[in-house]
Order: sequence, then structure tokens, then C-alpha cells
Amino acid sequence: MAQIKPRVSVKYAENATIVSFVDEKILEETDIRALQETIMSVIESASGGMNMILDFGNVRFLSSAVLGLLIRISKRIYERDGRLKLCNINPKIYEVFKITRLTKTFDIYDDVDSAVDG
Repeated sequence: MAQIKPRVSVKYAENATIVSFVDEKILEETDIRALQETIMSVIESASGGMNMILDFGNVRFLSSAVLGLLIRISKRIYERDGRLKLCNINPKIYEVFKITRLTKTFDIYDDVDSAVDG
């Protein structure tokens, strides 16, 4: 039995919940479903107005299905009067965000510190 990947680490800063992706590749549908379950449970366990930062520092490859997941996460956080920020996006992945115009949809920062402060 294959292990369920994408693993995440969750840290709580003073005014933000930082979710860091552990795996380098997020490609498989089962991985994306597991990610959705994990991140949505973090959102649901938080009180309203959550400030979530998704740290892509380890991610080198992701499938287009991850973009759909990010939109669903963003919508859920917005419904709860929260804010979603992305950071540490690999330049090649950032190009995909630009092509799909998701740079206009998401607040994207260079690193975790600037996302926390921003």
C-alpha cells in the first residue's frame, strides 16, 4: 500500500496559520484529495477570520488540479472572513500562476515573513 503523500506541517504564528507543503511533487489525485481534507480540517478548526499562509518552499512540481484546490481553499477561507496568502512559489510554478491569471486572484509573497507582515 502506497503511503498517502502530500504531507504538510502546520505552524501557528501570532496572527497566521502557516501550512507548509513537505513534498516536492503534488501530482496524484489521491494526494490532492488528502491535501484538501487536511487543509479544510485546519480551516474548520479555526475560529472565523483566519489568516492562512500556504508555503510552497519545498514544492517543485504540481498538477493543474492543485490550482483548483487552491481556489476551493480560498473560497472556504473567504466564506469564513479569512485571508489566504501564498509564498515561496518556485519560479516555474509561478509562471503557471501568471499564465492562468491566478496572480490576480491570490496574494503572493516572496517568503513566509513577508506574508505574515503583509
